[in-house]
Amino acid sequence: MAPYSKIDTMAKVILKKKEHIDVVRGFPWVYDNEIERIEGNFSPGDVVDIYDITNTFLGRGYINPKSKITVRVLTRKEEEIDKEFFFKRIIQAWEYRKKLVDTRSCRIVFGEADMLPGLIVDKFEDILVIQTLALGIDRFKDIIVEVLDEIFQPRGIYERNDVPVREVEGLPQKKGFLKGVFDTKVEIEENGLKLIVDVENGQKTGYFLDQRENRNALKGIVDGAEVLDAFCYTGSFALHAVKFGAKKVIAIDSSAPALELAKKNAELNGFEEKIEFIEGNVFDILRDFYKSGRVFDVIILDPPAFAKTQRHIEGAIRGYKEINLRAIKMIRDGGFLVTCSCSQHITPEIFQRIIDSARIDANKILRLVEFRTQAKDHPILLSYPESLYLKCGIYQVLRKS
Repeated sequence: MAPYSKIDTMAKVILKKKEHIDVVRGFPWVYDNEIERIEGNFSPGDVVDIYDITNTFLGRGYINPKSKITVRVLTRKEEEIDKEFFFKRIIQAWEYRKKLVDTRSCRIVFGEADMLPGLIVDKFEDILVIQTLALGIDRFKDIIVEVLDEIFQPRGIYERNDVPVREVEGLPQKKGFLKGVFDTKVEIEENGLKLIVDVENGQKTGYFLDQRENRNALKGIVDGAEVLDAFCYTGSFALHAVKFGAKKVIAIDSSAPALELAKKNAELNGFEEKIEFIEGNVFDILRDFYKSGRVFDVIILDPPAFAKTQRHIEGAIRGYKEINLRAIKMIRDGGFLVTCSCSQHITPEIFQRIIDSARIDANKILRLVEFRTQAKDHPILLSYPESLYLKCGIYQVLRKS
């Protein structure tokens, strides 16, 4: 693909009066209702220039009129969007990770938070997994793969573009090899534990790297404990619980393939005797456990996103309230609740209100140990609140005295 270098032929998106403020302050999106007019010709996915109503240049990004987010900002400079641009951006993202996280397995690019909107790149040892989630970034996919190959020289690169959000952008869902042919079950190490990641069929890109630091936060609170890990997926929280001294862990998930991988992960670390895996609906099992009088020292709740869109918020609040209420009731006095939400539309404030409401209904006192977010390789931009999506609250549960 030829670089977008001729400024005079590039379409101009002119914003309405005062609608430029968010872009100037660092917000990476331009919504359809913020646009006054578009001057020049363009095709969906093209790079365009963004101007305010006074004809002041604000930035450059790619456009898709099919999306409510009409323009996603790539740069605030009048620079070419070419191979050199992506090389520079990805190197900047990589240098950040090298300072802060174990880079053997980590997220290399986190979309808008790394000034590469719509692009996700995860590294699992010497395998890279890529997602191009918007039309504009997908048009540069070949260039991005070339850049990733030059910088990281991975054994293989896999595409996980089998996500519904691409259809909103007019893109097909697809997955497959972009470089090399390899076993798509990759062994990684996290916090001293061995885990198998299924980059072909696992959730998202195969594994939730964003919880790495939160899993490590179990240290101290699970020693000698009976632990319930709900929505365990491939068992990473359960494995960390055993590593940090848990006496027994019950791990629940509705996915049989995920549990098969979780069992392999337990065996890989020699923990199979300490973890009992149960396949089933967490809501039903929690209800049954409560009715039968089961109690635990620590309960971990790490469900999938209950609110995928704004219109799902009310239902999500009810779902989070139900599982947290049941969990709080089943935790022994002095035990701990580790509760998470990866729903972007459930803000930290909303989530904490849900937990408070649940503890009131449970007639318990909760003492906040710490309130955490996603791992450092999933950075949060203050100018882009949507980049803060993961919430993880650790609370001690106490009876009223």
